[in-house]
Amino acid sequence: MKSRKLLMIPGPIEFEPEVMQSLAEPTTSHIAPDFVESFGHALEMMREVWLAPSAQPFVVAGSGTLAMDMAASNLVEPGDRVLVISTGYFGERYADLLSRYTRHVDVLRPERGQAANSDQIEGKLQSADYKLMTFTHVDTSTGVMNDPKAIAELGRRYGVLTVLDGVCSLAGEPMRQEEWDIDVAFTASQKAIGVPPGLALLMASPRAMEAWRNRTSPVLNYYADWTNWLPIMEAYANRRPAYFGTPAVNLVKALETSLEKILDEGVDKRFLRHRRIGKAFRSAMKAAGLEMIPSDEAAAANTMSAVYYPDGIDDQRFRQTANAEGVILAGGLLSDIKKRYFRVGHMGSTGAGDLLATVGAVESALRKTGYSIEPGCCLRAAQEVLGAQ
Repeated sequence: MKSRKLLMIPGPIEFEPEVMQSLAEPTTSHIAPDFVESFGHALEMMREVWLAPSAQPFVVAGSGTLAMDMAASNLVEPGDRVLVISTGYFGERYADLLSRYTRHVDVLRPERGQAANSDQIEGKLQSADYKLMTFTHVDTSTGVMNDPKAIAELGRRYGVLTVLDGVCSLAGEPMRQEEWDIDVAFTASQKAIGVPPGLALLMASPRAMEAWRNRTSPVLNYYADWTNWLPIMEAYANRRPAYFGTPAVNLVKALETSLEKILDEGVDKRFLRHRRIGKAFRSAMKAAGLEMIPSDEAAAANTMSAVYYPDGIDDQRFRQTANAEGVILAGGLLSDIKKRYFRVGHMGSTGAGDLLATVGAVESALRKTGYSIEPGCCLRAAQEVLGAQ
């Protein structure tokens, strides 16, 4: 029996043993030939995972918030008007972040639990001359998923740069950056990319790079400035060492390993696996009579779920009980309903066994904290989905 608990939060996630082995290799120099090769290979594979063969990859030591900041600071100048589509905590964070670079930040907030629809977005785009539009593909606070293809189409129609926050979606939810004409798509290493925390990962389209080169004012963030990082990325891509800030050597090696595993699985097969796992979890919660924050199936993410508690269930007691069952779950993130819901991450290397263990722990915790539920109903519902596909 394993003593370690199953980590089923929306990041950090469970990591593949091969990734952890790469991370544990002795640290080498950032100019050593083997590291230069690993870094260059990782940059090449990012184009394949993002499905963006013409885009410019950036790998920088930092969190997902740094990736957000890189897109904002390099593409927004004082006086530019930007539109933020907010479906939760991280949409609001992006609006706050962008306000550091321009006073003209508008926020579109669909009703809680709903994705932004095209009519709402188009109405905002018709109301002002926007340079840039950001949206969260999957907001980690709500589990609400927006439609990146439809949003990007509107961006092109109105001549607006589109920035996809894929921190909780990339390598889990379908995202075809180049085909769908998305200008920037970024993520953090600890989510579906499958690498421990510490890397900000971003891909910028040729149009985004052109907009950056045509700036009329300096980038107001020294560490995030592409002027400093582009020569580094280009050098490693050409298998030459370069220096601006010391790269996270071990994490880059782990990134190479994880990207190799993603491509071995195949991105389309990976999307389908996440869809099956996500649907199985939602079916299990529906069998228990629980409601999700996303208002309908189309708005529900497959990389994570946000689930309302039944009346009378105490958040802390529930998660402590699930923890005692061997599964770590996350609490709510939205301040006004923080204790009314819990969150489950089911992305990256999550398989059917992990999902069923999690469903079993949730079902057991519900019963032990006072919720009347038919024993085995959640597991049966999940197994029915997993077995049917």
